[in-house]
Amino acid sequence: MAELTYRDAVSAGIAQEMRRDERVVFFGEDVAEAGGVFKTTVGLLEEFGPKRVRDTPISEQAIIGAAMGAAMTGLRPIAEIMFSDFFAVCWDLVANQIAKTRYMTAGQVTIPLVLRTANGGGVRFGAQHSQSVENWAMAIPGLKVVAPSSSADVVGLMAAAVRSDDPVLFFEHKFLFGNKGEVPDGEHVDELGVAKVVREGKDATIIALAAMVPRSLAAAQELEADHGISATVVDVRSLVPLDTRTILGEVAKTGRMFTVEENPRLCGWGAEIASIAAEECFYDLDGPIVRITTPHVPLPAADALEDATIPSVARIVETVRTSMG
Repeated sequence: MAELTYRDAVSAGIAQEMRRDERVVFFGEDVAEAGGVFKTTVGLLEEFGPKRVRDTPISEQAIIGAAMGAAMTGLRPIAEIMFSDFFAVCWDLVANQIAKTRYMTAGQVTIPLVLRTANGGGVRFGAQHSQSVENWAMAIPGLKVVAPSSSADVVGLMAAAVRSDDPVLFFEHKFLFGNKGEVPDGEHVDELGVAKVVREGKDATIIALAAMVPRSLAAAQELEADHGISATVVDVRSLVPLDTRTILGEVAKTGRMFTVEENPRLCGWGAEIASIAAEECFYDLDGPIVRITTPHVPLPAADALEDATIPSVARIVETVRTSMG
């Protein structure tokens, strides 16, 4: 096992796939010589050269268009959109072209590409550079949607995403870049559409994604130590495909369900999971489903306000404790 930061795991995951398959190419703004604005792609240009690792103009439309064309003609591109907020300026290409081409051509044209991006708040970048937009992508048929919470998952899910014949949006949480974790030696390949139970409990099930996973784990430890509440924590990891079997199975075991979402409350991914749970395991529930979310507001840049907006360990603990009576 090697210990890597989440940041270094991004470059390790990309490099693993570029070594394996010469069709994998990588491009985006400042990803080559500069190693990425978050230093997630350091060393890739030196190892793979300027034909396979390229800097692009400051144009999200150009980046996405080039990625789509490359995928249609036999390459397996990885393209970076610097901040996930910037998908808003190229969303037509993502939602109307990339997501639909395989369907509209009856499978004659596939779009095997990965669009990776820095997602989420917690680093004081303000409302235009801090959004969690994975729910945007989840709403579009034809896209796969991944959001890893650990270094190992970054590498393993990146491999699975690159090898998929469908387009994958890969959301890296910038608050996690400095976190360290163990990554298996050798080639590490995970599976899309598989949630992970990262903590076992018997009283409540907490369902979380990306940066909310370590916060939920910390909250679960505090709940058990200080309040005698034993909580399971499920890392969703993949919103599309969604592993409802694992999620609903863990909810049925405890009878109580909490989601912890960084999305704004309206139409967050947890609302969809809550709806599925209400339909499919209603009689296993011992209380109402509770969503712990960011309010439906633009994310503030001031540190105290941003901290008050995004779900914190203290808010998770208090919400679960109060709801459990």
